[in-house]
Amino acid sequence: MRILVLGAGAIGGYFGARLVESGADVAFLVRPARAARLAVGGLRVHATRGDFGKPVRALTQVDGHYDLILLSCKAYDLDAAIESIRPAIGANTLVLPLLNGLRHLDALDRAFGSGHVLGGLCHISLTLEDDGSIRQFGTLERLTFGSRNPAQRIPADVRDALLGLGSQVVESTGILGAMWDKFIFIATLAGSTCLMRGAVGEIVATADGAALVKRFHEECAAIAARSGHALAPEAIEAARGILAAPGSPLKASMLRDLERGARTECEHIHGDLRERAIGFGIDTPLLAAALAHLRVYESAR
Repeated sequence: MRILVLGAGAIGGYFGARLVESGADVAFLVRPARAARLAVGGLRVHATRGDFGKPVRALTQVDGHYDLILLSCKAYDLDAAIESIRPAIGANTLVLPLLNGLRHLDALDRAFGSGHVLGGLCHISLTLEDDGSIRQFGTLERLTFGSRNPAQRIPADVRDALLGLGSQVVESTGILGAMWDKFIFIATLAGSTCLMRGAVGEIVATADGAALVKRFHEECAAIAARSGHALAPEAIEAARGILAAPGSPLKASMLRDLERGARTECEHIHGDLRERAIGFGIDTPLLAAALAHLRVYESAR
């Protein structure tokens, strides 16, 4: 079975490295500069459960069809990513996207057909260092995948390759619900920390901070409910516990992007949610304020 990983950045590089480590046949589709760096130093990962460092097969163009494609690009690079992997799509190819949000599913379905596109998400904190290596922060590591409808079948070899990475990989029978859970959490975390330019602990230390974050999560959760994916009480409790933790240094990667003047995924996350809210007639003043704030930032860039 052949596996293609688009890119060798933080997410793709990390899970691609773990697939290589498990013995899978993996190739990385990368830009020429990244291919040259990988040719010299290999792919290097510094992780809680063990480091990885070895040569990998890096391609600058597709060399045939693949059974599984791991897609972890930034949302604003999705159109280019779709065109780059198009030659790798065969009759039985499955694409496993690990992007935040949900809007990318529509684009992938249009490009390849919904039967080729799985649901997926991951929970892990990673960064791509200046030297090209990948570094993990903390111990959280989870990859979740699954069929998006009962008619979509995952071949045994694809399932075995993913589950072979260890207990941190889970096949979900409710993958869209899991994706909505993360979508709402990320939207709240990114919207709150970007709007107020601080970590969770700094926000909730103010007189109104905790209440504002809770209201932000309620707005976003209402959109999920109207979309047919109401968050379970335990998911709401877990999310709000993290979002209101005193002294927490947690901030969204979107805020880090904003602080360094980089492009953000605000349209893919907050723009998508805001469009859904308007369509349902749901009042979302905090979501609207966060999106306006990020759009002003993007315009100024």
